[in-house]
Amino acid sequence: MPTASDITDFEAGLRGRLLHPGHPEYHDARTLYNAMIDKHPAVIVQCRNAADVIASVQFARNHDLLIAIRGGGHNGPGLGSCDGGLVIDLRLMQSVQVHPDEATVTVEPGCSQGDMDHASHAFGLAVPAGIVSTTGVAGLTLGGGHGYLSRQYGLTVDHLLEADVVLADGSMITASADRHPDLFWALRGGGGNFGVVVRFKFQARPVQMIYGGPVFWAVEHARTIMQWYRDFLPSAPPTLCTFLGLKTVPPSPPFPEAIWNRKICALISCFNGPEAAAKAALAPMLSDLPEPLFQHMGSMPFPAIQALFDPLLPPGLQWYWKGDFFNQLSDDAIDIHLHHAAKAPSALSLMHLYPIDGAVHDVAPEDTAWANRSATWSMVIAGIDADPAKAAELKQWARDYWQALHPHSSGGAYINFMMEEGQERIEATYGLNHPRLRQVKRRYDPDNVFRVNQNIRPG
Repeated sequence: MPTASDITDFEAGLRGRLLHPGHPEYHDARTLYNAMIDKHPAVIVQCRNAADVIASVQFARNHDLLIAIRGGGHNGPGLGSCDGGLVIDLRLMQSVQVHPDEATVTVEPGCSQGDMDHASHAFGLAVPAGIVSTTGVAGLTLGGGHGYLSRQYGLTVDHLLEADVVLADGSMITASADRHPDLFWALRGGGGNFGVVVRFKFQARPVQMIYGGPVFWAVEHARTIMQWYRDFLPSAPPTLCTFLGLKTVPPSPPFPEAIWNRKICALISCFNGPEAAAKAALAPMLSDLPEPLFQHMGSMPFPAIQALFDPLLPPGLQWYWKGDFFNQLSDDAIDIHLHHAAKAPSALSLMHLYPIDGAVHDVAPEDTAWANRSATWSMVIAGIDADPAKAAELKQWARDYWQALHPHSSGGAYINFMMEEGQERIEATYGLNHPRLRQVKRRYDPDNVFRVNQNIRPG
């Protein structure tokens, strides 16, 4: 372990800040997005640049300190921190540069999706990402990245052009299709296993105004809506993303007070194109289904729909996530969904089915580490509440729900929707790509220095 003198010398060479127990800002800095997780690192380094990251990796290795990497800080199982080790906190690294002539966006790892959206929207561009603007770009990308634009354009990793990576030995390299292509392949879905990414360069896509928003139906209609949705999705144009949720209406604006705390089936849509085309594509939703309780669709800037759920999901809630991929939504699976959704333990607890068809399927499973290119949906079950006393109930509900549905899944899960679930689940997620990932890990991190993650062990 480092001495006080070691830490003082290390701190003197940083452009960022070093926090340790006893520092007045240590507690706030160590607090995680998911309040169900509580960790106490020995040192938190709030890095300002790549040089700080390199120094942090070298210091941790010299003093045998476990390393955790914190990007945007949105990780469900709290893998952006550790007990007794060193946290490389990247949240001060928040530069975004847009290059409109080549439609590229360069992003530092402390940025949220909202930071990236804000910068790119001014140029009529967007990088396909997730559905919550507070999500960190780094973790989202390294896990794969699916969201509103996936059906039209593919995953976030399908738009990664290059990445600057600090490796386990403290060196830094640029990975791209031409330089260190094995590492570049692994970064696109392999998580934080291979190094600390200090710069991402993405290809952006034309996105400006979209048409969309949520539509809610009483849960009594959920079976009809889920059956309609599974049949509608394959024929929907790729410019339309509609995901399905089994939820409870939060008791707060902008929802009408008359439907607060009602259990619902929701369809949330985003159409990237003209309003007239959007209304034509969405017309069956309003003509074929029962009268909704709430309809809030309209034209809006793309960043607006990305931030739609932000007020409902502030940092500091209790979270327990479980995920799976599905090829089909059978009647038997729908019955299981309805049975368990009816037992949701809180108003914020939910199940979402995100479509990952369309352009996601245009990339071969072996072309990136993200192997689940044939699945139709990525599911997340999330037990969420503000009250720590409900933690056990949230966990049990999510586990029971997942265990009942898992036999209907296609195998594996989106790693950004997993808690710490063990090697069997990790291997199932990467499938035939897992042995290759282990070989890349052996080349770039043979000692498994970067292991506070959904870990891929060196081959």
